[in-house]
Order: sequence, then C-alpha cells, then structure tokens
Amino acid sequence: MPPATGGGLAETELRPRRGRCGPQATRAADRDVAARAAARNPKRPARGSRRFETASRWALLALVTLLSFATRFHRLDEPPHICWDETHFGKMGSYYINRTFFFDVHPPLGKFCAFLGSWLVPFAYLTVLDLSKSLSAALLTAALLTFDTGCLTLSQYILLDPILMFFIMAAMLSMVKYNSCVDRPFSAPWWFWLSLTGVSLAGALGVKFVGLFIILQVGLNTIADLWYLFGDLSLSLVTVGKHLTARVLCLIVLPLALYTATFAVHFMVLSKSGPGDGFFSSAFQARLSGNNLHNASIPEHLAYGSVITVKNLQMAIGYLHSHRHLYPEGIGARQQQVTTYLHKDYNNLWIIKKHNTNSDPLDPSFPVEFVRHGDIIRLEHKETSRNLHSHYHEAPLTRKHYQVTGYGINGTGDSNDFWRIEVVNRKFGNRIKVLRSRIRLIHLVTGCVLGSSGKVLPKWGWEQLEVTCTPYLKETLNSIWNVEDHINPKLPNISLNVLQPSFPEILLESHMVMIWGNNGLKPKDNEFTSKPWHWPINYQGLRFSGVNDTDFRVYLLGNPVVWWLNLLSIALYLLSGSIIAIAMQRGTRVPAEVAGLSQVLLRGGGQVLLGWMLHYFPFFLMGRVLYFHHYFPAMLFSSMLTGILWDTLLRLCAWGLASWPLARGIHVAGILSLLLGTAYRLFALEPDLLPLFQYNYRQFSSPEDCLSSPEFLDHIRKVMLVIDAAVTNVEDLSSLEEYLVSLGRKHRTVGVKLSSFSTVGESLLYMLEKCLGPAFTPATRAAWSQLYGAVVQAMSRGWDGE
Repeated sequence: MPPATGGGLAETELRPRRGRCGPQATRAADRDVAARAAARNPKRPARGSRRFETASRWALLALVTLLSFATRFHRLDEPPHICWDETHFGKMGSYYINRTFFFDVHPPLGKFCAFLGSWLVPFAYLTVLDLSKSLSAALLTAALLTFDTGCLTLSQYILLDPILMFFIMAAMLSMVKYNSCVDRPFSAPWWFWLSLTGVSLAGALGVKFVGLFIILQVGLNTIADLWYLFGDLSLSLVTVGKHLTARVLCLIVLPLALYTATFAVHFMVLSKSGPGDGFFSSAFQARLSGNNLHNASIPEHLAYGSVITVKNLQMAIGYLHSHRHLYPEGIGARQQQVTTYLHKDYNNLWIIKKHNTNSDPLDPSFPVEFVRHGDIIRLEHKETSRNLHSHYHEAPLTRKHYQVTGYGINGTGDSNDFWRIEVVNRKFGNRIKVLRSRIRLIHLVTGCVLGSSGKVLPKWGWEQLEVTCTPYLKETLNSIWNVEDHINPKLPNISLNVLQPSFPEILLESHMVMIWGNNGLKPKDNEFTSKPWHWPINYQGLRFSGVNDTDFRVYLLGNPVVWWLNLLSIALYLLSGSIIAIAMQRGTRVPAEVAGLSQVLLRGGGQVLLGWMLHYFPFFLMGRVLYFHHYFPAMLFSSMLTGILWDTLLRLCAWGLASWPLARGIHVAGILSLLLGTAYRLFALEPDLLPLFQYNYRQFSSPEDCLSSPEFLDHIRKVMLVIDAAVTNVEDLSSLEEYLVSLGRKHRTVGVKLSSFSTVGESLLYMLEKCLGPAFTPATRAAWSQLYGAVVQAMSRGWDGE
C-alpha cells in the first residue's frame, strides 16, 4: 500500500513520533491528547447541549447589543443645543429635504444615516469571537467599547464618524466571516459574507475617504487569500479563476456600483441651486434649477460694455471678486482688495471696457464691438467703479508674485489697469465665447499673468483666496479663466442647455472638488487641533460645546483606562508576537494548546493590528487640519487587539502556572470527558451502532449505560492505540497494512458495516475540533481526514478478502 501522505503533511499537521510502539506510544498519545484538553476541557453534557450553547451565545450577543444601545441613547436629548459639526451636518439634512444643492468635502452617503454607532459594540464582539473562538476575549472587547466615554460621546451626535465606523466594522466582520467559510467555497454563506463585505466597503467610502483604509485592508487579505489558493496544487486553474472572478465581482464591481449609485441619488435629489454652486464649474451649475445658468439664454460672444463674472478653471477657486475693504498697512499698496470668492455675489460683477476710452459701449448710438483674442482691455468693478490693477508690489502671501488691487475713481486709473486678453490655443482676432473660451489676462506693463494661488487670506481678507499676478508664464489652471455670467442688452441670447455635463463628468468633477476641499481645510476659531502622536495617549480631547461657565459642556475624551490599556496592549503584542513568531519559525515544538493559542495571537491579533496601523499611520502624511476624532476608527481595532491579546496571555499563564498534580488531574478528566463525549456523539449520529457493542453478551439499553461500562473504556483505549500507530507511521502506512486488514476482518465478523466508518470518522473529527480549538485549521482537518481514509481503505480489504 503506498504512503497516505507526504513528509510535509506529516511534519506540519500530524506531528508523527517515530520509533514508538506499544505501551510507549499509548502513553505518548495520552499525554498529547490530555495536553490538548487541559485548558479548554470541553465536556459533552446531556442531550441538547449544543442547543443550549447556541442559545447562550445568542443571549450574550443580545445582552451586549442591548447594553450598547442603552448607553448610547441615555440622555440623548442633552445638551439642548447644537454641538460642533452638527452645525453643518444637521443643516445638510434640511438641504436634502428642500433638494438644495450644497458642497461638502465628504462623499454623500453619511448624510442619509444616523445613530449607527450603537452597532459598533456587537460588531466588534462578533469579529473577536470569530477570530479567537473565545467568549471571554469577545466580552472584554465589548466592555472596552461600551464603557469608553469617547466612543459613547461620538455616537450621540449627528456626525459622520459613527456612521463611518459602522461600515468599517461591518466590512471587517464580513471579511472575517467569509474567511471562516474557506472550507466551503461558493456556498451560500460564503457568497453572502463576500457580498456583504463589498457592500460595507462601498458604505465606508461613501461616508468619508478614510474608508479607503479598510478597502486597503480587505484588498491585502484578498491578495494573500488568492496567493494561497494559487499555490494549492490540488485546485485547478479553472477553480482559481472562479475564486478570482468572485472576488472581482463582489469586492470591486459591486462596491463601485453602489458607491456610484449613492452619487447618482445625491445629484438627483439635490437638483436646486444652493450655497455650493460656486465650488463647481459653470457647466455643472447649468443643471441646477434656480441657478442663473439653468435653462438660461445669454449672449454667445463677449462684447465691450458687457457685465460679466470671471471664474477660475481650477477646482474650488471661485470667481474674481473685489470689495471696498483695503489691504492693511504693510501689505503692498493700501488699495482695494481683489480676491476670489466661491459663492455667487454682486461683488463678482465686472464691466469689460476698452483700455483707451471711457465712453459707454452700451450707448445705442455706438455699434456693437466684440472682444477678440489679443485685445487690450480694462475690467471695471461694477459695485465700486475701480479697475483691476497690478504693480510691482509683492503679493500678500506668495513671494515673487505681484499684488493685484482695485484702483482708480469711477473707472479712471492709469496704465497699470491694462490687460491683454488671450484665448488658449486660438489665433489673434478670434471672438471670445462665453463659458467655452479658456482665457488668460496678461498685465500689459509687468507682463505677469492674472491667477489665484489658492491660499486663504487672513481675517483682514475675509478668509477668501489670494489673487496674484505671476511673472511665470507657464500655463496652469490657476491662471486660466472663463466668462460665466454675461449681460449685454444689445446682443441676442443662446440657450445653455447644450452645455450640461454628463453623469461621468459630474462624478469626476465632484471628486476633484472634494479632494481639493479636504486638503484645504483649516481650523476654526478657538478650536483645538491635534497631532497624530497625541491620539493614542489620549493627550488632548476636543471641545464639542460650551464656552461659558453656565453652558452645558461637552468634551470629547477617551476613557484613560481603556486607551492606555490599548496602547500597552499594542506594545505588548509586538513583543510577545515577535517572540512567538521567532520560536515558531525556528521549529520549536510546543504543546497543541500553546500552538493553538499562538496561532490565535498571530493570525487574529495580526489582522486587527494591521487594521490599527492602516487607520492610524496615514494621518502622519496628511497636510490638512487634524482632530482628535480622526483616531476613533483605529481605536476600534486597538480595542479588539486588547481583547484578543489579554485573553490569550491569560490562558497561556493559566496553562503554564498549573501545579503538576492538578494539571495531571485536569488532563485525565479532560481526556475521559473528550472520549466519552466523542462516543456519545457517535451514538447520536447513528443509534443503530449501539447493539454492536456487546461485551460478554451484555446488552446495553441506552448509550449512557454503554459509556459507563469498563469494557467500553477499554475498547476506546484500543482505538487510540490504532490511531497512535497510524500517526507514528504516517509516511509508510503500508507497514500496517496486514494488521489493518486483520482488524477489518474482526469488525466484519461482529456485524460492522463499511458504511458505519464514515460516522466514526465524523466523530473523530468532532473530537479533534473540540480538543484543538483554534489549532484545528482546515489544513489539519484535511490531513486527519486523509489519514483516516487511508486506514479505512486498508481495513476494508478485510471485507472482500483482498
């Protein structure tokens, strides 16, 4: 008979003990099995225990969920005033109701949801339970999150963070669940959890771009999973291709479709003009009802005397703007400020005039004269009658750029008010089209180009954006403009409906504006910003509300015990995990219980540690303003790591510190409980086997009578001898062939059927699963199944006489 398996399987999964036989092998088997049972000691109680165990698990989950909701909804009506970013997100709810378009730096999905933070605790509980197979680890994690003041506070307000964390934890739980279905690929649960992972990823990214971090984690897990499948030579390339296709559909196509759908709903609902119009292009605004460009008809070509608005083509720069306020002392020339402004305003209006005359071009006695590429023009601010002006004074914020001001009285100024208008990629003499022509304004005296640096001016500039005249003539979007509004009663109008963009163009533009807005976020007045290194140590919180002593004060700060324990756990995990990983890599032989707990620590703990790192370290690279609440997604992962780490370490300590007599008693009781439980499992699966166990013609009326007999215990001891011999000779089972054939004949004589061996095999695997716990991996199960199959194949020859 050929070997049942190769050397690699024998060495890694079954751990053969060469050179042992007879009583020595029996003692070795007893010691190993007892060691596996010592810590967990899973007894098999009376009938219905699994149902009781399932009910207990559901009861604990219900208790955790109820406690989470109770703590989050307690005193939800306090304080009676708006706190922090509720000012924005609460207002956005009214915008949706009124279908008024607005701009936010985050994707739209988070505005549709509220109070999902209560689900974070049960999601974390289930994730840790699946990773560690330990109720105590899951309960510890749930307790940390339930009683953390930071998570509790953050979940009680109309904010995006609890909704973001809901989808992050949902994605993490779904990923862990479909990983646990690895031995049942393409089954209904496998498809369900894989699809739910994709849905959760779309939700996380649809709330905030921070959702990219959980997408990265799921992506890394998927790559590792596919790489393992690719290396499994028992799988055909067709099967590997099916796995790849399933993951592409569920983890790429499905999330992208859902993510795009949220924007489609967002744009469909927000169809009316609102405060966010100015952040977007003229073509985008043309689709919003109530906007002056919606269903509008304006003159097509620019003419002298027209009242216009000039919009910068760089995303979220806005309109050329001026107001009566002057630049302060020491900031260039003390003349009228010129800025860019993102919102519609009368101060955005300019009149285009010839450079060498003050006559009114709208006078009916004058013919219409169009502005052409290369003309020298003057732009007069309609509200203040000052001309757009530049000179050699340095710009307020950007070095080596020139200041741009409003200068003159009633349109009368000097030669520094003259600009040459040029259309990008056009010939001299061509007319300039409204909305379509991309123009540059070049200062005639200095030769610089009008543009916006995108920098935010201080309070004296009303926090609008700086306008400069750059001497660098390189063509960039910051220095390219287009004419948007155009009023000239002497010209015929054309419809703008043809300019409305398609959905892909809208989607692309909205993302470019959001990215720009995120990068440009600045702190508000009297607001405490923080740095990433502050967060894990709970160094500084965030004031939500309450400035005066009489106010109801809300201050976001984590529970110091929870946060410092999490920080300690991260350091302790890196130390203990490194030691265990090195020991395992060096081939150190440890008992099965220790090996199983080590695998939980390295694999389960490694997953959540990766999540913590991906949700924390990228913030060190961000240039935008940062707040304390940005750490909370990472805090979820650190709390799960704490639950797994301390549960595992305490189990290892309990195993290592047990006194020898007590440990031996636990071993004996554990092995007997496991064996009896396995036998009970055998009779539960196939009651017809009970009459086969007749010792000295003694009949047993029930499985309990059989299990309690000394003869049956002796029979089990013999079964263990056979199993030990098979493991010892796993690389050369042919040496046991004669013995196994003889054993098969004995079983045939007493009336055993070949079909009963499948039930025995199932009971054996059940016993191993309960004994080994987390160490009973799919690979271990496959190895034992292969070994048992080889033994049964040899014994079956006793039936046919071969």
